[in-house]
Amino acid sequence: MRDEKGRKMMKEMKIKKVVVKKSAKRKKTIAGRLENGILTVIAPQDIDDKQLQKVIEKFKIRFEKRHKKRVLNRGNELPKRAEMLNKKYFNGELHFNRISYSVNQKKKFGVCYPDTKTILINACLKDMPQWVEDYVIVHELAHLKHPNHSKDFWKAVRKYPKTERAIGYLMAKGIEEK
Repeated sequence: MRDEKGRKMMKEMKIKKVVVKKSAKRKKTIAGRLENGILTVIAPQDIDDKQLQKVIEKFKIRFEKRHKKRVLNRGNELPKRAEMLNKKYFNGELHFNRISYSVNQKKKFGVCYPDTKTILINACLKDMPQWVEDYVIVHELAHLKHPNHSKDFWKAVRKYPKTERAIGYLMAKGIEEK
């Protein structure tokens, strides 16, 4: 992560303790909640311990991802950056409803949904140079105007001066832009 404050906040999310409460009233469902580092899991009385342990591991992953997403999207840094890039490379003519980091993307660095004007940026970009993240933002912003990879789309994206360098950087990381 580029900033030390964000790195510290990410480390703070540790599940310190897991408390399992078995209930005779529960027949099938398992619920979990996280408060102050304590994961409370409520499960049916007769659940198999192996099955319960698998569910607890899934809960841990889910709550850690949720925390990471909250930390990354705190402070409106990404929307401000996108607005600045919109003004600089698109004369401020593009409009989006939401831009935020995603912790669930595995194969793409960004995705744009032109119909809802929503942009998701892969959280892994926080660990990359700012100019790489800026390229991905410009790329996804361009999809608001050109929801494809046409010549006009690439013409708009290449207004960003580090486009080729960023594409090379991302290819070296293992994912190619198409």
